[in-house]
Amino acid sequence: MRKREASEVTDLNSRFRFACAPCSWGVEDYADASWGQPYETILDEIAAGGYAGAELGPYGYFPTDPDVLRPVLQRRHLEMLSSFVPVRLGDPSAAPAVIAHIRQVGTLLAALNAPFIVLADAQSPRREKIAGRVPSDGSQSLTAGQWREVAKVVAEAERVSTDFGLDLVVHPHVATHIETPRETEQFFDAISATKVGLCLDTGHCYYGGGDPVQEAGKYKHLLRYIHVKDINRSVLDESHRQGLDFNAAVQAGVFSQIGEGCVDLPAFFRTLVTNGYAGWLVVEQDIKFGVTPVVPAESMAASLKYLHGLVRRLSEHGS
Repeated sequence: MRKREASEVTDLNSRFRFACAPCSWGVEDYADASWGQPYETILDEIAAGGYAGAELGPYGYFPTDPDVLRPVLQRRHLEMLSSFVPVRLGDPSAAPAVIAHIRQVGTLLAALNAPFIVLADAQSPRREKIAGRVPSDGSQSLTAGQWREVAKVVAEAERVSTDFGLDLVVHPHVATHIETPRETEQFFDAISATKVGLCLDTGHCYYGGGDPVQEAGKYKHLLRYIHVKDINRSVLDESHRQGLDFNAAVQAGVFSQIGEGCVDLPAFFRTLVTNGYAGWLVVEQDIKFGVTPVVPAESMAASLKYLHGLVRRLSEHGS
């Protein structure tokens, strides 16, 4: 195949913008030792790694006053993109708390001109134990009635997000009730009356038994935001063999540096190019704080270097 003209190369490179998130430094969804890391240091390392944006991480880790956080981001030439919001989607009694949480996070994101809010089902102990090993018979999945409740909560979450000018996308996530390709399909069937989009996470998709390339193609009209992760296949296999829960697998290093795992990222990016995806990709390596062979700043910089090389090769030689 002929090499592309310079204008075509530039166009393809400009379609993808890369960001990073505090989870790659082991920052948990709840306050623990990982929150002792100075947030300014993480933002310094994100910027030094070559990233153009950042996610908020769990609410409360970064300053919640936009007048404090905004200049910190501006000095590092970083855009704020979104926040990951895990909530109990299948529990109707949790709906008021879900909406209150979205309002709280949405107020901050809107003040920072962030474009997205990323909703996910919350992890549960029952699903953590069978992560990556969910029975195909649906015995551990939500019931039809629970999916109807999910639809109600998500519709209200979309309404509130729209009030803040935020695009609501949902993140299928390991150790939740929206993990497998089948559950993802059930979810989008349940919320078909909404305009909610998909945040596809390549690592969580693979861990949950899916093929990120197939899912990107299947949901190309709903795919509005991407988390790029990679998987250490030997750790995943050993985690399954030992029956490790999801948290133990993360601590064992199931998520690898980008480009060093088994996710077919070249094929994934070719699919994005073919389908005309343009926008943000958040590069992540979920780790347990203090348990990683490579310090996050080095790992995330190397991950972005790999992705830039991948995009450059696609640009030069075609998809």
